[in-house]
Amino acid sequence: MLIANVRRLAVCAVLAAGFVQAASAAEILIADEKSQPESLTVAPGGVLIVGSASSPFVYKVRPGAKTAEKFIDASSEAPGTFFFGMLAEASTNTLWACQLTPVPNTTPAQRHTTLRSFDLTTGAAKIRWDLPGDNTVCNDFAIGPDKALYVTDTANGKIYKLKAGATTPELFMENRVLSGIDGITFLDGVLYVNNVVFNKLYRIPVDVSGKPGQPVDIWMDQPVKGPDGMRAANGKIFVAENGSGKVTALTITGDKASVTVLQEGLKTPTGVEPAGNTLWIAERGAGKAVSIPMPR
Repeated sequence: MLIANVRRLAVCAVLAAGFVQAASAAEILIADEKSQPESLTVAPGGVLIVGSASSPFVYKVRPGAKTAEKFIDASSEAPGTFFFGMLAEASTNTLWACQLTPVPNTTPAQRHTTLRSFDLTTGAAKIRWDLPGDNTVCNDFAIGPDKALYVTDTANGKIYKLKAGATTPELFMENRVLSGIDGITFLDGVLYVNNVVFNKLYRIPVDVSGKPGQPVDIWMDQPVKGPDGMRAANGKIFVAENGSGKVTALTITGDKASVTVLQEGLKTPTGVEPAGNTLWIAERGAGKAVSIPMPR
């Protein structure tokens, strides 16, 4: 009897562990397999917000839901409009988004891009600012310790800064090594960016006056391929590698980074978002938002 009870307890423990794993992981199709979710973010209350790189829509998935619903509709914009970066700023109830529109009859293809913001609850439009230049790629964002929004422009190797309460960004940094800049995040108050073209990670030193210095190349102990969306949490930087189908965690020590593979076999992962005990991933090639348990 004792042996039987022990066995039953062991089976229950295994089942319980399985339920915990299932409860902390999800796989949600965003509209359809061709929706190309490029970036995602989590709003207060656990609402998942996902942009589409193949349509003029931003979607949201309510907690516990298995399907996405349209949240932002930009179909009245010029043909071909789509979305890249997504970032929820809870303190101002704002959704930040990168809106991109192809320039007709251009070879190679060019885009005009716009920094947009929306009410995080209703989706009502707020700020709209066009990135300067004939060909721009507004790609991703981060909120700094100074509460400013930092915006990457992949095509031009630039970072823009929108001060808290302002409506027009200013040029924060332009540097040739940032041509191909994509993901951006702050870890322990320090600014990091990656380069999706040259598979690089940089630290951007900022002096007491707020002026950036020369990017510092961070040596990674194993190759990354196509570093894309990037977020920081729990003392680590999480990176979606669109060229390798992996999501990795970077542990930074000085000018070096230790790379740990968290998930592989993904179809073009382009965005990550830590949220409590869950790490969300935008799997662009599969049209899905998927999640894995947050590594400890």
